[in-house]
Amino acid sequence: MTDERLIADLHNRWVFGWERNAGDDPFDFRRVFGEFYDFDSPDVRLYDDFDPEQRVATTAAGYGSIWEPGFREMISAHHVVDDGPHVVADLGLAASTLVFVARITLPDATTDIRTTSSLVWRRTPDGWRIVREHNSTKVLPAGALDHRLPARRIT
Repeated sequence: MTDERLIADLHNRWVFGWERNAGDDPFDFRRVFGEFYDFDSPDVRLYDDFDPEQRVATTAAGYGSIWEPGFREMISAHHVVDDGPHVVADLGLAASTLVFVARITLPDATTDIRTTSSLVWRRTPDGWRIVREHNSTKVLPAGALDHRLPARRIT
């Protein structure tokens, strides 16, 4: 398998690592994403503008601490890849970009989003790991994804 195909597979699997279903175990970032992020690198930079505080994490563990509280409260999060991944890889670095849509259901609200995700991967002795992340998200009108994702279920 080429590095490009391997990175494409990793980016696709990364998207679906964010899936949540009612009754799932509490969200544990390191357990879910330990094979994707470089938890030991001193030069990690991870950013997602869906974070209300728009923080830039400089460690994978720090990035996880941004997302764990919200994902533990979620009833569900369902994703569909719309475009990509598109990958370039050379020697020890690779970049991948894809677009996904998602429906996020909290106890009191459902939000549909469209996100462009760009990841930079570094080859490590343990395999390819994310060292840079930038996600740009647009909140869609309510119900925009009704035809593509499960209906809102609030219990």
